[in-house]
Order: sequence, then structure tokens, then C-alpha cells
Amino acid sequence: MRTFHLAGGCFWCLDAVYRVLDGVHDVVSGYTGGHVVNPSYELVCTGSTGHAEAVAVTFDPDVIPADVILDVFFTLHDPRQLNRQGNDIGTQYRSAMFYADDEQKALFEAARDRASEYWDGGIVTQIEKLGPYYIAEEYHQDFFAKNPGQGYCLAVALPKVNKIRASYASYVKA
Repeated sequence: MRTFHLAGGCFWCLDAVYRVLDGVHDVVSGYTGGHVVNPSYELVCTGSTGHAEAVAVTFDPDVIPADVILDVFFTLHDPRQLNRQGNDIGTQYRSAMFYADDEQKALFEAARDRASEYWDGGIVTQIEKLGPYYIAEEYHQDFFAKNPGQGYCLAVALPKVNKIRASYASYVKA
């Protein structure tokens, strides 16, 4: 098993997308990249903690290759938007990849380079050393499945899930 820590806007969308992929064993929403110990959602939302909303994606690379996990990341959000995704604005919504070791850093850099071939304009995705990862409050875990009729889920998360289902159909759970 491998785990990648990725941030690309609101963690609800990343959580929803990665959960539909075969070989993904766990997705844990949380906060990383900041300077406050054990921050709350409310505090992270102020943008004052330096944390990004992120997901820890644990997957089996024998079922779904690491490159696919990373290519999905660059497909499901716009890596050209600095400190935002759509109407979600602030450093907590930045595009970032948090590496645990040099091997992950190299994989992340290669994925960013691949993505630059498909996105016009400069990619602003940060590649940072992983520091403490704080698990988000329980109501954020698997939010999309628990709240399928919620407005944000319908307007923002569902189209991303459908896009990944279509673009990566061979990796979608049956």
C-alpha cells in the first residue's frame, strides 16, 4: 500500500473522486502544510493557519498505478488557479502535493510535468515536504456519500466524479 497526500480545492471533491477508483483502500480528509497544531475546520477556513484541505489517498499500486492516482489529481481540479478552485478562494484551497520521501517527490514532479502538456498556462501546484497531517472532523469524511443531495455536492463534486468515471472508466469500481 502507498499513501499520497494531495490538495486541490475542497477536500470533499477529492474524497468523492478517489473513493470511486478500484484499488483505493482509504481516503482520509484532513489538513496539512500549515503552522497551527491540530487546527479545526473553522480555523482552517479563515486562511490564517497555512493549512490546505487535503486527502490522504491509500491505494494498492498493483491494482491502480501511482501515475493514475496522480493523473486523476490533475484531471479533477484546475492546477493553474493560485490559492483557489472555482468559488473556493484562499490558501486552504491551493493546489499542492505533499511528499513523504524523495521517491514521492520525483513522482509528483513527473506528474506535474505530464499535466503541463494538457493545461494551457502555468501550473501553480506546489510540491512540498509532508509535515503533520491532521485528520478532519468526522462529518467531512466521505462527505459526498453522506450528503448526496447537498448543493455543493450536486453542483461541484458530482460533475468531477462523473468526469473521472468517464475519463478513467477502466479504474472505476464495479
